[in-house]
Amino acid sequence: MTNKKVIFSGAQPTGTLTLGNYLGAIQNWKSFEDDFQCIYSIVDLHSLTIRTNPEEFKESCLSMLAQYLACGINPDKNIVFFQSHVPQHSELAWILNCNTYMGELNRMTQFKDKSANHKDNINAGLFAYPALQAADILLYKTNLVPVGQDQKQHLELARDIATRFNNNYGETFVVPEIYTPKLGAKIMSLQNPNVKMSKSDENPNAYISILDDEKNLIKKMKRAVTDNEGVIRYSDEQPGIKNLITIYSKLTGLQIEEIENKYEGKGYGHLKTDLAEIVVESLNPIQTTYNKYMNAPDYLQEVYTKGADKAKELAEDTMKKVKNNIGLV
Repeated sequence: MTNKKVIFSGAQPTGTLTLGNYLGAIQNWKSFEDDFQCIYSIVDLHSLTIRTNPEEFKESCLSMLAQYLACGINPDKNIVFFQSHVPQHSELAWILNCNTYMGELNRMTQFKDKSANHKDNINAGLFAYPALQAADILLYKTNLVPVGQDQKQHLELARDIATRFNNNYGETFVVPEIYTPKLGAKIMSLQNPNVKMSKSDENPNAYISILDDEKNLIKKMKRAVTDNEGVIRYSDEQPGIKNLITIYSKLTGLQIEEIENKYEGKGYGHLKTDLAEIVVESLNPIQTTYNKYMNAPDYLQEVYTKGADKAKELAEDTMKKVKNNIGLV
C-alpha cells in the first residue's frame, strides 16, 4: 500500500488516441507518476453500450493499451488494466445504481446526446453509465480525477453519489476532486476551433490521430482553419490560431509569448509549416514504439495481467468496506 494520493482516469478503447488526448491528458499523466499513485483503466465495459464487432473490439482494446505505453505510461510506475478484468467495477456499479436517482441520470447531457445518435439502441447500460463510471473512480479511494469539460457533469454526479452514500451508511468513499490543467486541457478541432478535437468527428481533417502517417499529418495541419486577421496572436477572437499556438506550446515547451514573438510579422503559412514538422517529429517515436508493442502480444498480456492483479487488491479493500457498511453478510 502507498500513502500517496490517488489519481484515476478511464478511457474507452475506441480507435486511436488523438493529439488532443495526448496533449490534454496523457502528457499530464506522466508528470503525476512520481508524486501520486496513478491508476489508468481502459474501460471496455463502457464501450458495450454500443454494438461492437467482437474481433475488432478485442484488437481495439489491445491497441489502446499499446498506445498508452507508447505515449509514455510506465506500467512499473502506474497501474494500467482493462476494466472488465476487475469484477469489482460491475459489483460496485450495482450498489451505486441503487443509490442513484433516476432524475440525476435523466439530466446527464451525454445520455441525451448518445441517445440521439443511437436511437435504435437506447439501452439501460447507456442510461446507467454514470453509476459505473462512479464505481470506477470510487473503488480506488481516488483523490484526483484529470477530466475534460465534457466529463465534469459525470464527475459531479460521482461526488454526489459518494457523499450521499457516506451520509447514509457512514464514511465509506473518498469524495474525489476534479483536476483540469490550465493549458492544453482542451485541444480544439482543426476545422472548427470552437469544439473539442474528437476522433468521432465526421471530417477526418478535424483531428490528428497519434498514428497518422507523415503525409496525413502535414496535410491536416496545412488545412487547419485560421482567420483573416493575419496576426499570430493567442486570443479568444482568433480561436484557430489560439489552438495552433496551444499545440505548439505543449509540444515544444515554449511559452505563449515566446511563440508570438517568434512569428511576429510572419504569415499563418510559416506557423502551420513549422508546426506540422514539430507534430511529425513528436509523434514519430510514439508510432515506432507502438508498432513494437503491437508485435509483442506476450508483453501486453503481462502488463494488463499485472495491472489487473494490483487493481483487484485495491478494489477488494474498498468492496469489503462497502459491503460491511451497507449491511451485506
